[in-house]
Amino acid sequence: MDMLKQLSLAGLVPVIKVKHAEDAVPLCKALKNGGLPVAEITFRTDAAEEAIRLVHEALPEVLLGAGTVLTTEQADRAWNAGAGYIVSPGLNPEVVKHCIAKGYPVLPGCANPSDVEVALSLGLKTVKFFPAEALGGLKLIKAMAAPYGDLKFVPTGGINEKNLNDYLSFPKIAACGGSWMVPDDAIENKDWDKIEALAREAVNLMLGLTIVHVGINNKDADTAMKEAEKLSLFMGMPLCRNSEKGVFVGSQFEVMKSMGRGTHGHLAIGTKNVDRAKWHLEQRGFVFDEETATYTPDGRMKFIYAKEEIAGFGLHLLLM
Repeated sequence: MDMLKQLSLAGLVPVIKVKHAEDAVPLCKALKNGGLPVAEITFRTDAAEEAIRLVHEALPEVLLGAGTVLTTEQADRAWNAGAGYIVSPGLNPEVVKHCIAKGYPVLPGCANPSDVEVALSLGLKTVKFFPAEALGGLKLIKAMAAPYGDLKFVPTGGINEKNLNDYLSFPKIAACGGSWMVPDDAIENKDWDKIEALAREAVNLMLGLTIVHVGINNKDADTAMKEAEKLSLFMGMPLCRNSEKGVFVGSQFEVMKSMGRGTHGHLAIGTKNVDRAKWHLEQRGFVFDEETATYTPDGRMKFIYAKEEIAGFGLHLLLM
């Protein structure tokens, strides 16, 4: 899979600084176990190169970036150690040209339209936006994005659990970098359980999975209407919509007119990004039925069923 596509599906990139290279593997393993098999190890310490090498050898499935790369020499060292992409805080044309020539995916930092135009002139389609909050955050990204077509941004700097989903809701943001799930004290104390828990919380926050409605199977349309009327009376909810497939009682129940997906029915699970939720759920071992997928006019997935049932109910993701 293309690195930038994988980065976009992950949605959130933990930005980590390790003082001791041997901490990198258990740290990245904790992030992976928490649902984030991706990390950016910054060249802010002397341990960075060896840390990248150790993670690449022990956890090759982790998408590993090298951050704070300031020179062509650092870019080569990071790549040879096993980094999958190169990140710099600013846009140094010499470093970017070197990475492109060598075939290293590169995300240079851009802070203004002039930086963006240099990046575009070098053929880049995705750039880092740093330091995001200090520069004006999402408001500035939206203002800059307007004239630049398909350019995507990866904002880093000041991203946290309070503003993450605000950033990710803007279609021209591919992913966000953050460090709140890898606090310095947890790394120093080797508290990998805490980092795993923080990563899991961050993924759950980002996906925003929630039950939208429950679908209840019936043998035919007449039975469905009778059951819907009883459910309406019991719940005190109106019959809202009578579609070809089912009768909605309020917005929470879809009484099906046939034996649809699932032994008993289905659960519609809303999410902020179906493509991203599907990818993360696949990391948890779930498999999806690609033939059930539907898409928005701009190519985003808006619906797809998981292949397996849970407690007799099929589950499908739904774009909210």
